[in-house]
Amino acid sequence: MLFTSRIRALRKEAGEKQEETASAIGLTVRQYQRYEAGEQNPNLENFCALADHFGVSLDYLAGRTDVRQMAGEE
Repeated sequence: MLFTSRIRALRKEAGEKQEETASAIGLTVRQYQRYEAGEQNPNLENFCALADHFGVSLDYLAGRTDVRQMAGEE
């Protein structure tokens, strides 16, 4: 699933451990690990929190586009 590889790549690019990313968006480490492993998909609130945390669009995170920035950003 493209979502799982995107959040893993974004986390590593940010130089964060899974624990740091989970804490930043208010998840348990195990919950975040389930997202990266493709065992579970985030609800809308957590999906938005991940996109905001990494500074990417929801479409990029979902794999619908390769354009990272949100509309109106340069």
